[in-house]
Amino acid sequence: MIERSFSLQPFPFANALDDVRIAGDVVRRAGAFGVRFTISGRLGGLAIPAPSPVPARRDRLWESTCFEFFLAFGDSPRYWEFNLSPSGCWNVYSFSAYREGMRVEEAFTALPFDVAMGEDSLALGLEMDLERIVRADRPVDVAVSAVVRRMDGSASYWALKHCGPQPDFHLRESFAIRLRGSRYAT
Repeated sequence: MIERSFSLQPFPFANALDDVRIAGDVVRRAGAFGVRFTISGRLGGLAIPAPSPVPARRDRLWESTCFEFFLAFGDSPRYWEFNLSPSGCWNVYSFSAYREGMRVEEAFTALPFDVAMGEDSLALGLEMDLERIVRADRPVDVAVSAVVRRMDGSASYWALKHCGPQPDFHLRESFAIRLRGSRYAT
């Protein structure tokens, strides 16, 4: 098993949220990949989608509060974007290169994850079969990010690191966590 903790940083000068923190961890074991996000602090002014009675695949989740992660493998320009809404809705997209060839990734027909809402925290956790898109022995590069909306509609953009002059989670330089393949794991 390989595990890495993270703490997301808000994009500088873009609707900073005082007293809010987003942290979590990513884990890889054999053919599985897991991620856990926790947003904590003063959440009262945030627009957090209500639980959906029937969580399903949905487009444009990033237009509301949404947690995201991106996966890439080796030197290939291809990568995947995973969107997870606190409502329970989700989507997975594959790209052939930087923001090119976007299509819904059909390898995933469901992406169940846990959401737990507290007075001053929201936790979201997922474990999935990584072998739907890559062999277990391949290293994976990970970017972790979030879009957090306020009740007034303004957004703040959070990532492991911000590599451009504007918030852009797709930049390969922001895939800052590398998890080795399972044949290397101890």
